[in-house]
Amino acid sequence: MQTRQLGKSGLVVSAEGLGCMGMSEFYGATDDAQSTETLRRALDLGVTFFDTADMYGVGRNETLVGNALRAKRDQVVIATKFGNKRAPDGSRLGIDGSPQYVREACDASLKRLGVDTIDLYYQHRVDPKTPIEDTVGAMAELVTAGKVRYLGLSEASAATIRRAHAVHPIAALQTEYSLWTRDVEADILPTVRELGIGFVPYSPLGRGFLTGTIKDTSSFGADDFRATRSPRFQGENFDRNLGIVEQIEALAKEKGVTSGQIALAWVLAQGSDIVPIPGTRRIPYLEENLKALEVTLTPDDLARIDKIAPLGVAAGTRYEESGMTAVNI
Repeated sequence: MQTRQLGKSGLVVSAEGLGCMGMSEFYGATDDAQSTETLRRALDLGVTFFDTADMYGVGRNETLVGNALRAKRDQVVIATKFGNKRAPDGSRLGIDGSPQYVREACDASLKRLGVDTIDLYYQHRVDPKTPIEDTVGAMAELVTAGKVRYLGLSEASAATIRRAHAVHPIAALQTEYSLWTRDVEADILPTVRELGIGFVPYSPLGRGFLTGTIKDTSSFGADDFRATRSPRFQGENFDRNLGIVEQIEALAKEKGVTSGQIALAWVLAQGSDIVPIPGTRRIPYLEENLKALEVTLTPDDLARIDKIAPLGVAAGTRYEESGMTAVNI
């Protein structure tokens, strides 16, 4: 397995991580036994970087990840997130970055994960009601206490990243990035690179769309996030975006790989400081995703992809309106 360092933090992880969110919620029915097998197969294949959050499955995802990986704790880097508060019934309670909540959330995550220390602790969404200096100050106290090793942010603006990094070094920024979500190239990527912060793209496969396996939305259940809360999967937006995928599929066919592997190889080619975390709960897809590390894109390939999927190419926003108000703060 290839490895990469997250910025200048000193934190070294597998060149591809595994996003665990869908194992517990958002993409239809879940199966803990199947997901546990996938997590352990990822370990066997050399994956060391696993991403969860306290809000995924209202804590169930952290428990799942902790149970699956605990026996190999010294071999893995576990990242989790706080800030998106949910009630036990799953209802959303808003974003909380208050120092008191930072401490409470960390202790709860440690208990669910069954570990003494969280390797990488992200603020999941920036709380506009709490100065970022206060939130990161409380997170820094967790590092001093030995409960957390490294700090991260998710979906923060360039200005917020700078303010946070001035309080305590930020090891990684996690934000959506893929062939149909390239907004970060304008100011986020230049900022994190200037500051020596690693970049962790989530949804590098466009929530499965860039794999070419989704030709319509008929298979989505009512509890699938994409069916109800992602405009890119709705109506005319879906049809327009399908045209992007068809062009990627054509290139993939020429190279003898899958369109998903092209999409991941493109993200990986954007810099050695980038570590994507494609999510899956199935072993065949896990193995397919990891083979993207073997795909070489030539300068001509990259130029062709840029023409297929330039900045702003996707039709529709990545979240519904309420979700978009919580990003890039």
